[in-house]
Amino acid sequence: MTTTSLRAAIVGTGAIAHAHAESLRELGVPIVGVADQVREAAEGFAEQFGAEAVYEDLGTMLAEARPDVLHVCTPPVVHAEQAVAALDAGVHVVCEKPAALSLAQLDEMTAAAERNDRRLVVVFQQRTGTAAAHVQSLLSSGAFGRTLVATCQTLWYRDPAYFAVPWRGKWATEGGGPTLGHGIHQIDLLAWLLGDWTSVRGDLWRLDRETETEDVSTATVGFANGAVAQVITSAVSPRETSSIRIDTEKATITVDHLYGHGHDHWRITPAPGIDEAEVASWVLPGVEEPSGHLPLLRDAYAAFASGDELPATATAPGRSFELVTAIYSSAAHDGALVTPESLREDAARLTSLESPVTERRPGA
Repeated sequence: MTTTSLRAAIVGTGAIAHAHAESLRELGVPIVGVADQVREAAEGFAEQFGAEAVYEDLGTMLAEARPDVLHVCTPPVVHAEQAVAALDAGVHVVCEKPAALSLAQLDEMTAAAERNDRRLVVVFQQRTGTAAAHVQSLLSSGAFGRTLVATCQTLWYRDPAYFAVPWRGKWATEGGGPTLGHGIHQIDLLAWLLGDWTSVRGDLWRLDRETETEDVSTATVGFANGAVAQVITSAVSPRETSSIRIDTEKATITVDHLYGHGHDHWRITPAPGIDEAEVASWVLPGVEEPSGHLPLLRDAYAAFASGDELPATATAPGRSFELVTAIYSSAAHDGALVTPESLREDAARLTSLESPVTERRPGA
């Protein structure tokens, strides 16, 4: 089977679905069906991207269009239900982040993939791109020496109107605040670069927006390689940036961007006294591919077609979700230290991220 012999369907036709459809068009993968609660939206989307049929519900589309892969681009509240339905129908799933509202739901999704011998891909496109792959390889090989300290910042701006959308900013329908919905991308890239986490201390803050959830979070994360990272996520920062800085024994590695990165966004600064020949071995590849949905879907579809294991850019969907859950769990226990073991003992956070938020709005 080849990539182009696979047939895709998309549920949910909002803004992020366009990124999926554009990538599928680049890959030559036909879209055999689209489904959306608003039929007019689905019809317009189908016309724009050449989808073969429009459906008003997922079950009918799975039964009649018989896709090989379902792209889940709906609000988070229905991700788990829709993904499990597709996996149980023998269909691979590509799911937008956040994959679910809780770790328990994500566990259900991964279990469904395993029992049906299908693949579940959660879209963390920040892992992709030639620069990220090069830096990850150097870090994991020890080329930079020991990893020491890191910062991870998702400083975005979402005005009050953004949170006025009915399902946003509510524990029951969005699952969490910007830590889950926004910061998870950079947190995932940080964890992909540094590996397994060992501890988290976190706090949730409500500084300005009218929302049930946090609009800012702060956390300290320890990693198995000995590194310590400070993580901040904000939805109230007018000069937006997504940044990671990693300080090692031999160099500082930074990536500063917003929603996607290429070689120009990365910088490797050697420590004083490092030999020039060694520094030259760190240079980014001569051929560049930026991060994005296209490289992620290209490699995922190649695995779907061949039956091989998923690429590293599409594995371990729970790693960053665990980290995010640990931030909420720590906040729920007055900033207590959370480990991977103790996280699984926090039964309330496994089924819902709802946690106390420290209110700091004047007069609130």
